[in-house]
This record gives sequence, C-alpha cells and structure tokens, in this order.
Amino acid sequence: MKQHWNEVQPIDSYSVTMNGLLTNHDKKIIAFLYQPLIGPICTSLYTTFWHKVEENRLWSEEWNHYHLMNLLDLNLEDIYHARLKLEGIGLLKTYIKNEMDIRTFVYELQPPLSAEQFFTDGMLNIYLYQKLGQSHFLRLKKTFTDKKIETNEFTDVTRTFQDVFTSYGTGSLANNEGHEASHPNSGQDFFQRHAAGHIHIDGSDFDFDLLLSGLTDIMVPRKVFSPPVKEAIAKLSFLYSINAIEMKNIVLASLTADHGIDIDELRKAARDWYQMENNDRLPQLVDRHQPMVHREIDNKPTTKEEKLISYLETASPRQLLIDLSDGAEPAKSDLQAVEDIMFQQKLQPGVTNVLIHYVMLKTDMKLSKNYLEKIASHWSRKKINSVKSAMELAKNEHRQYQEWASGKKETNQRRKKPIRTEKLPDWFVSQEEPENQIKQENSAELEEKRRRLEAIQRKYQKNGGEKDGAN
Repeated sequence: MKQHWNEVQPIDSYSVTMNGLLTNHDKKIIAFLYQPLIGPICTSLYTTFWHKVEENRLWSEEWNHYHLMNLLDLNLEDIYHARLKLEGIGLLKTYIKNEMDIRTFVYELQPPLSAEQFFTDGMLNIYLYQKLGQSHFLRLKKTFTDKKIETNEFTDVTRTFQDVFTSYGTGSLANNEGHEASHPNSGQDFFQRHAAGHIHIDGSDFDFDLLLSGLTDIMVPRKVFSPPVKEAIAKLSFLYSINAIEMKNIVLASLTADHGIDIDELRKAARDWYQMENNDRLPQLVDRHQPMVHREIDNKPTTKEEKLISYLETASPRQLLIDLSDGAEPAKSDLQAVEDIMFQQKLQPGVTNVLIHYVMLKTDMKLSKNYLEKIASHWSRKKINSVKSAMELAKNEHRQYQEWASGKKETNQRRKKPIRTEKLPDWFVSQEEPENQIKQENSAELEEKRRRLEAIQRKYQKNGGEKDGAN
C-alpha cells in the first residue's frame, strides 16, 4: 500500500482557514512567482482552498476529501503530493485530529512572500531565475516594481494626531462602553494581515564544526557567525550542495575589511562557485530523494528485493553513483548525464536509480548518455513513477532495450538465435529463470565492478529500511 493511503483517506473530513487576509495582489504573486516552481496542480489546490473560505470570513465549511477529488478531477495521491509541496514552500500548514476513529484535517493557508521578499530571498529567486531564464525573469521582476518618487526636494507638512484631534477625557464614556473598548472579546479573531513566513532550511545537515575547524579565530572571528549568517550558510549549502570543506573558501571570499561576513557577497561567492563547477548552470528545484508518495516500501523490508527497493527509494542518484564507485566522487560527465535526464524527462529520483542500476550493468559499468536518454524517454512516456514499476518495465522491455544497445533493429530470424548472455541486475531475474543466466560472463574486470553492486545489496540486507525517513 502506498504511503498516501496511510496519511489521508477520501472519507476524511477537512476545513480550511486562513492565516490572515489574502489579497488580489497575493493571487498575482502565487500565479507568477510560485506557480513556475510548484506547478499548476499545487496552484489549483491552493486557489481552491482559498475559494472555500467565503469572502469576509476566516473559516470554511467542513467537507471530505472525496468531494475535493471530484472538484479538482484528481486522484488522492496527486492531491496529497500537491499538499506536501505547498507545505514545503511555506504556503500551507496542516493540522490533524484523531477522535473515535474519525480523522479530521485543518488546512491553514499561509500568505505568500511579498514580491520584494521573494526576489531577495536568496533561494527561491535563484530557482525562479533558472526556471524562467534571464530575459523572462527580469521582465517579470519589472512587473512588480515601479518608479520610486523622491521626496527629498519636498517639505513634509503632515499634521500629527494632536494637531488635528482633542479629547474630552475618560468621563465622557459610559463605564460599560469603556470596558468593552479596552477589553475586546478574546474568543474572536480579527481580520488582519499576518506576515508571511520565510523558507527555513534546517542547518542540522551542515557540519558547522568541520567548517570552523578549518577557519582559525584569527582568520574569521567566531562572533561573526551570527544566526542570520549561519542560516544563510545552511541555505546556500542546501541550494548549491556545498559541503563544509568547500564552504570554507566561500566564507573567506565574503569577508569584509573589518573581518565580518557580508551575506550578499557570501551568496555571490556561492553562486560563482556553483556556476564554475556546473558550466554556468544554476540549480533547479527538484526532489532530492524519491518522494514519499511514490515509495512502495512503507515498513521495514524483509526480502532481498524489498531491501534493494528501499535503498533505491531512499538514496539520491548521486549517492548511488558514489556507492557504485566504492566512495569515490562520480565523474562530472556522469552527474551531468543523470541530471539532464532527471530534469528533461522528469523522472523521479528512485526511478533514475533503477535506470542507472540497469544501464551500468548493460554497458560494462559505463553510463552511455544516448542509451540512458533513450530508455529514460520511454519511461517518461509510460509515466513511470515508482521503483517497482521501473523494474517491471525493464523486465518486460528487455529485448527492445537490447536492440537499442546494439544500435540496430534485429530481424525476426536473428531474434530466435541465441545471443551472448549479458550481465543483468539481480532484481531482473525472475524465479522461473535459471540463476546461471547471470553467471556466464567471464570478464574479471566486469566481475570486480559487479562486486560493488552486490556489496551495496548486502549492505542493505543488513541495514535495510534505516534510510526510510531520509526524504
């Protein structure tokens, strides 16, 4: 059973509330700034929740999720996944109450960042720039700005409150009226505009101790690592995948004359480093690991296949390449090939892992970009989203993939002729097939590389399931 069925059911009821008033300008910000990052389904869900709350109200009526599925013409899995994205980007908070086997949700809409906050965020604006391109990004930014009126040459003649009004004293108010005026009913909530919450990146994944160990107190005084600076470092580390050792030089490049850290220079140094490492490209906003909604293994895996599926679901493609190389950093060309097929073909990280696993064993442990792209394009058209469905499709289409690997179409007669037995992943061999099918290759070099794959599988036989919460 997939994860979303454990989290929400069609019969579960929900109501919507708003954390303060939302305006038409907020709709423009959602449509133009957030939608390119979260997609139309998330935007539609947010807008639908918004319209559920009547004008001049803060709460909606109670509905169930089956009604929401019909209203949006979406399955519950898509709605759940869209909800998680809204939560992650700071537009929604979700509350749940379990009472007498009845589950009730409250969805609290959060106001979006203002245009100024968004374009100076340091992370969301980078993702939007990469998504839209420079020309469209600058044109869009211009729609949220206007000429500033300079008042330096004018004289301020505004009157103060005391200049305009006078008071007759407290005695003019009746006692009960004065009490009501000074003590509003605490059981009611006024319509008001609440501040939007910035995207917060948990800095626990970044090794600040390692960073500080490479920077002496004379080079960079410890007092300059204020909470805003540490938050900026954590955010940049997430955005550009910068580790503590690489961050050292970036911090040094952002030092000011008085031994402080200029956050704007820190951002610029991190961006320059990333573009230099990635051929002037900027990062895109994607799921780092297989999303929970597309995972098949919810409980602790038991069989060998379940443990491998769990590993492929919880490891990032980059980590898989590192594990295949016994801890060595993967080649930039391999990373680039994997990144391209993830972004262009929109494959989920776990599906990409199955593709890497399959292709590397089919091509003598080399990532053939053309072969990778051809299979990825096929899986994208088939809308493959889970690790298990990717494995099944690879089994069903194996003969076709063999033809693609050889680069020519086999005739019907040649198909009937025996072809040399090739290495295949362990998960590829069904129970009915003889296991010696994968033991025919005598290449010592290939066997050594295959050993690395088996070492990974043994590792996750022992530690299977430990990474289930990595997302």
